[in-house]
Amino acid sequence: MSSSYSVRRSVVLALLVAVTVVVARVFLIPVPMTHGNVNLCDAGIIIAALMYGKRGGLIVGGLSGFLLDLISGYAQYMVFSLIVHGLEGLIVGWLGYNKGRKAQILALIAGIVVMVLGYFITDAILYKPVAGLAGIPTNSIQGVVGAVIGYPLALKLKQTLKV
Repeated sequence: MSSSYSVRRSVVLALLVAVTVVVARVFLIPVPMTHGNVNLCDAGIIIAALMYGKRGGLIVGGLSGFLLDLISGYAQYMVFSLIVHGLEGLIVGWLGYNKGRKAQILALIAGIVVMVLGYFITDAILYKPVAGLAGIPTNSIQGVVGAVIGYPLALKLKQTLKV
């Protein structure tokens, strides 16, 4: 029985990666000053983390960020996105999985902070520290929008799928 559950979980996580990449790619807004973009990747990461915990958040976060950059022409960000979005999913899942509303909100905030700081460091490494600073507002908006969309969807999906 646990084997089929494991297969089901793997399939759902793979589907979450695919849906996250497609939705994020469709709603991709380039940000010239940072050489990056604003997208809905964070919503999928939050859904996975709150439904499947730190491992699910790490997997969906890392793979979604990596694949999105690969197909969007941002190859310079691929490895950084694997790490940054993977850590974001790990933190949200670790702090918010199967916890109360207050802990989940704090987990979302912590995940957004990790993502914003991660891309500040990424842009500072790839370009200049000023590029990292310029990305803080747009990355913050991306994180908040992802949380506003992802959090209620995660709660509803968890209830519907009985995860």
